[in-house]
Amino acid sequence: MNKLKVIVIGNGMVGYKFCEKLKSKSDSFKLIVFGEEPRRAYDRVHLSEYFNGKTAEDLCMSTATWYEEQEIDLYLNNPVTGIDRMAKTVFTLSGESFNYDFLVFATGSAAFVPNIKGIEKEGVFVYRTIEDLDLISAYSKNAKKASVIGGGLLGLEAAKALIDLGIEETSIIEFAPRLMPRQIDLAGSEMLKSMLVDLGLQIHLNKNTSSIEGDTSISGLKFSDDSEMAIDMLVISAGIKPRDELARQCGINVGTRGGIVVDTEMQTSDPCVFAIGECALFEEMIYGLIAPGYEMAEVLASNLCAQSKSFKSFDMSTKLKLIGIDVASFGDPFINEPDCRTIVFEDKHKGIYKRINISNDGQYLLGGILIGDATAYNMLLQTSVNRIVLTENPEELILGSRGGEQAGAGIESLPDAALICSCEGVTKGDICNSITEQGCETIDSIKKCTKAGTGCGGCMPMVKDLMLHTLKAQGKYVRNVICEHFNYSRQELYDLIHIHQLKSYDEVLDKLGESDGCETCKPLVSSLLASLWNEMILKRGNDTAQDSNDRFLANIQKGGSYSIVPRVAGGEITPEKLIVIGEVAKKYNLYTKITGGQRIDMFGAHLNDLPIIWEELIAAGFESGHAYGKGLRTVKSCVGSTWCRFGLHDSVSFAIRIEERYRGIRAPHKFKSAVSGCIRECAEAQSKDFGIIATEKGWNLYVCGNGGSKPQHAQLLAADVDSETCIKYIDRFLMFYIRTGDPLTRTATWLNKMEGGMEYLRNVVVNDSLGMGEKWEAEIERLVDTYKCEWKEAVENPAIRKRFSHFVNAPEEKDPTIEFVEMRGQKCTPEWKSV
Repeated sequence: MNKLKVIVIGNGMVGYKFCEKLKSKSDSFKLIVFGEEPRRAYDRVHLSEYFNGKTAEDLCMSTATWYEEQEIDLYLNNPVTGIDRMAKTVFTLSGESFNYDFLVFATGSAAFVPNIKGIEKEGVFVYRTIEDLDLISAYSKNAKKASVIGGGLLGLEAAKALIDLGIEETSIIEFAPRLMPRQIDLAGSEMLKSMLVDLGLQIHLNKNTSSIEGDTSISGLKFSDDSEMAIDMLVISAGIKPRDELARQCGINVGTRGGIVVDTEMQTSDPCVFAIGECALFEEMIYGLIAPGYEMAEVLASNLCAQSKSFKSFDMSTKLKLIGIDVASFGDPFINEPDCRTIVFEDKHKGIYKRINISNDGQYLLGGILIGDATAYNMLLQTSVNRIVLTENPEELILGSRGGEQAGAGIESLPDAALICSCEGVTKGDICNSITEQGCETIDSIKKCTKAGTGCGGCMPMVKDLMLHTLKAQGKYVRNVICEHFNYSRQELYDLIHIHQLKSYDEVLDKLGESDGCETCKPLVSSLLASLWNEMILKRGNDTAQDSNDRFLANIQKGGSYSIVPRVAGGEITPEKLIVIGEVAKKYNLYTKITGGQRIDMFGAHLNDLPIIWEELIAAGFESGHAYGKGLRTVKSCVGSTWCRFGLHDSVSFAIRIEERYRGIRAPHKFKSAVSGCIRECAEAQSKDFGIIATEKGWNLYVCGNGGSKPQHAQLLAADVDSETCIKYIDRFLMFYIRTGDPLTRTATWLNKMEGGMEYLRNVVVNDSLGMGEKWEAEIERLVDTYKCEWKEAVENPAIRKRFSHFVNAPEEKDPTIEFVEMRGQKCTPEWKSV
């Protein structure tokens, strides 16, 4: 049987996906693929990961033998140079010619390079291929100041790449008055800009580059407003242009602004020639996202196999993580009143901006924008696309349900036809069927069965929610895996990291996970690494995976300033140290307050002042109080037998000993302690994660209490124990909690969920029923022995210290967006308001 010959020009993501889909549907075609790059199809969506240790082979979309196994002829480094449509023949760079029955353009797009004087100079690059990245990487070794032209999706990705390469000063230049003008509004852009500036990027908006300065290599930029900027490297990422030159050459119809014109079946003006992906122009639209490209591949493969399918206008909703920041838009993000009702939530302290557009009758969600927190994106997108009628309180879509529903609630209301994975066209019904009918009970098996999540991966949170909901509906046990990137519980992952001696997030992801990770697993793994190895949390490789507060070794306060809490073990402080705190607070104009944990908190510090303030405090004998970390916060104490006539033991000395033992140890959540010198309980020990109360015979140890929104008294673990035994039990208790607690679970909740409750916990800790006591004590001892003050390490490490600057080119300059007002004789931030 003679197979029909299909020649595919282009070996990018969409060209590869077309081959995959066509081979899965029929074996009646002989596929011949030509690519101009030296390697087979690779993942351009995650191209920046090339600078984070991924190899070109890691990014490839198939195994080295896939094309051969599928009987596909692949010609690399051999682009098609000409087409004779009458003879149905293509000609290649190597001088060969090939006949076809059907021809598919999957030539994609090229980087748009604006017509700027001096564009040919050395040190100017585009950001498109692995070869581009190799050139950028090599040149960056001698560059100190770099700029990116383009403040859209690609430009921000390029800026991230320059940061990953260690460029000292990186700036973004955008012609428009806001970043990402096609995805987010002005308010969202301002929020994103503020967050990027905090990360050390310089942002220049409304800037039109007129020339590139320098002799043979770049030395600076000149703008149309006559301003100039000195740089020694430039990356242009100002958009894309469709690769339609071959189509033009052979007489195929193209659009006036570029792009190969196609109909709903991806057919061009020649009935035997088709176009898919970023080279295709459908209804005057070039689709620059991977999902519509994959849909075009599916449509064309179906129609070639006589399975009628049409391409329709594609939803351009998108969710991305740009330089560690969630950015998403869906539906119609820019529709304004009076055509809709708009609800906006803005929290400048946390860097969160959410906007949703509701129909005027309040029934439907029309679109929206999410910045800083896009956890609700998938459900919001489905609510919008499927026109699900809203509740009477639509603000709960972005503020959360007053009833406290968990993420994923409401997923059962989606129709089976709801498109969950737009990249692969996988519906809710497809996913549920893979579970109920085909026995897929893990994320990995669902991905293999349906291909959901194998494209951009943005749908995986919803796939996981669907899996959990469907399995629970069947009455099946559900493993509590941490996210779609790690098929393990927190406890399992802890043990595996320990066994394999993994020391960085990337090592853990490469060895035990998959894909690129997310904001759920990154801080969780970082916490596990800190709990195990006690290394500096901002060590390169783990720095960008931290929670925002850990990333700056300080709590970010509303308004964008930071608070500083030095350790005051047991609440005991000398007059000299009190004077130092007063002098520092006065010098840097900080608001001061004594906390409930007997420490002094200083609020209102600018980012670039943090290392300077830390140095002054360290010189006076202070260290980090870890108020920002998921670890020990304070050990509160009364004055005990030292001063109090009722005191039975020296509670202050014991509190200091306890605090200095467990300081810096990371856990699933923060934990607090207290030591009371008698049963009058002035230190309120029974409201703490572990509290100690003096008795006539020794100490009573209470565990698993906490305050906050759901206060709970601690329960007695051991009575009348001596100091050494008390510490031994605390060692075991903490390590048991660190090993087995779920992420962001306080000790009270951990105990409440524990089968057997306090009786079981007492057996494990006091009676050593698991035989782990000595091992846990040794693990705690190692953490104690390796403790280092993170503030001290940060100020003494130049690479870490340089992060603490609002403006890289003016490190002394304060952030002008931070505002303060006077209140009770001190400065405070203005009252927070929602819009």
